[in-house]
Amino acid sequence: MKVLVLGSGVIGVTTAWYLHEAGHDVTVVDRQPEPGMETSFANGGQISWSSATPWAAPGIPLTALKWLLKPHSPLVLRPRFDPRLWVWLLRMLRNCTAQRFARNRGRLLRLARYSHECLTALRERTGIDYDRSARGLLTLFRDRRSFDESKRDSDLLKRFDVPFQILDPAGCVALEPALGQARGKLVGGMHFPADEAGDCHKFTIALAQRASEGGVRFIASTSIERIIANGERVEKVVTSSGELTADLYVLACGSYTPLLLRPLGIRLPVYPVKGYSMTLALTQSAPLPRGTLSDETYKIVITRLGDRLRVAGTAELAGYDLRLRPYRFATLEHAVRDLFPGVMDGAHAEYWCGLRPMTPDNPPVLGRTRYSNLMLNTGHGTLGWTMACGSGKALASLISGREPEVPIEDYSIARFG
Repeated sequence: MKVLVLGSGVIGVTTAWYLHEAGHDVTVVDRQPEPGMETSFANGGQISWSSATPWAAPGIPLTALKWLLKPHSPLVLRPRFDPRLWVWLLRMLRNCTAQRFARNRGRLLRLARYSHECLTALRERTGIDYDRSARGLLTLFRDRRSFDESKRDSDLLKRFDVPFQILDPAGCVALEPALGQARGKLVGGMHFPADEAGDCHKFTIALAQRASEGGVRFIASTSIERIIANGERVEKVVTSSGELTADLYVLACGSYTPLLLRPLGIRLPVYPVKGYSMTLALTQSAPLPRGTLSDETYKIVITRLGDRLRVAGTAELAGYDLRLRPYRFATLEHAVRDLFPGVMDGAHAEYWCGLRPMTPDNPPVLGRTRYSNLMLNTGHGTLGWTMACGSGKALASLISGREPEVPIEDYSIARFG
């Protein structure tokens, strides 16, 4: 079957890889000059399958209001006349119940666990190098309340057979010695030993290169202008370089997916949540972190990628605004200096921002649409790198007429009505 994949981020490239492995004739089109140049470019780097947690959780509405009043808030809401934003927020609030949180976390864990298995198999087969770290994820808590809440959450982790370890401050420092100077600021931590980290952009480029060598066609620097449907089928895709046709189409354009679907009469509740990152070239002037960490207070992730340190976080609700706002990096810099004094001294930093495609309940959207030859693979939010391989392989199985190894009915667009 001739398949056209729209989007060459990590989601689109992994989808193309597994479709090609299944025997399909695959073409990938993207507006960027090379794969992985948007949300996949400089994300937090965590492959956090066992710690995957929905943003929509009990207590979040009140917590979010408190965040907005803090100088180093992990959340920024820019009031604007955008009905899609307010509808999305209302839908997210409806998912902040204990019952829906447990359901959505189960969905995230199921797909994330499967995706990690797929990534492991793919890495062993291809030998792709992407600055992988397998030291697990250490989540740090600075206040007793959030630490106690995380320990209460351990029953849910046990139910899903997720490996974890609760640590006191001494245990955190033993696991990550560079935290020695910050020990007095911590009340504890939770270690997820099965989680990993790696450079998503480096992985995407390498996998795209191998896919291209195997016969997958990549069309770069080509904007997708609109999708044309006739009856119950997509007929063609209009691009800046002309029209493209295929037997089947996979839409994997992240936050821009809803914009392409709207003219087709499909309302997809995916909203762009802007995140920031900075990448530091490390020196040996101070103790350096060895693995990947998450600062629960500031919602910041700090990941060692070879000789670089990636610091990422914040959630800015500002539509499709991709302007770099320098003051937003103050929170990232503060968290690093607070935990690892001296790491930023003399370090060269590269700054970046990208749009995470978020659903209001947090699991992604996979599978069929009302058009028989149009499939979706989008809405992964902060877990695109974590869920990419599993999402791509599951969708490729569905397209190939095989039962996916992980059930994907729960990720259908139909769950939104």
